[in-house]
Amino acid sequence: MIKLHPSIDNGWPPAKAGFSGGTLTCKCATNPVTVEIGAQTAYNHACGCTKCWKPKGAIFAQIAVVSRDKVKVTSGEEKLYIVDPNATIQRHACKECGTHMYGRIENTNHAFYGLDFVHTELSDETGWSPPEFAAFVSSVIESGVSPDKMAEIRARLNELGLPPYDALSPALMDAIATHIAKQSGALAA
Repeated sequence: MIKLHPSIDNGWPPAKAGFSGGTLTCKCATNPVTVEIGAQTAYNHACGCTKCWKPKGAIFAQIAVVSRDKVKVTSGEEKLYIVDPNATIQRHACKECGTHMYGRIENTNHAFYGLDFVHTELSDETGWSPPEFAAFVSSVIESGVSPDKMAEIRARLNELGLPPYDALSPALMDAIATHIAKQSGALAA
């Protein structure tokens, strides 16, 4: 059986009612970066893009979003740097271990402005929103996965209950299109 990501290969616990967040910790053995997340996450998913951080050996990243006002670096802020200052999502990673701690969109006109991207697998707490779908599935080929493996990968994602998309989920694509339509005047704001 193909291994996709250590936090999704064997299933995952359900979200916990009333769960209000926890602490994300980078992979440094000493003096780790910690980030406090003060709310439950949403749209947790497996991501195949080549920009998201993946643990060693994983084909997919696991990423969710939370309101940016609920994200606070609590230690090691001096160790963080932006991986690609030109990217839409400004991924803040640890200089020492390379772990992406959170991603932020600074463009106020972007449909996802106000949401930060986080890796709940970096938390010891249980109760986070579970993964719901897989995005940018075909992009794993760009990271070196053989195209011959794609049928097996999509079958495994479906078996796990993570519908595979080569973009975002329909609900998120609808949100982007609605945002663009409101900006252009095609829909009332």
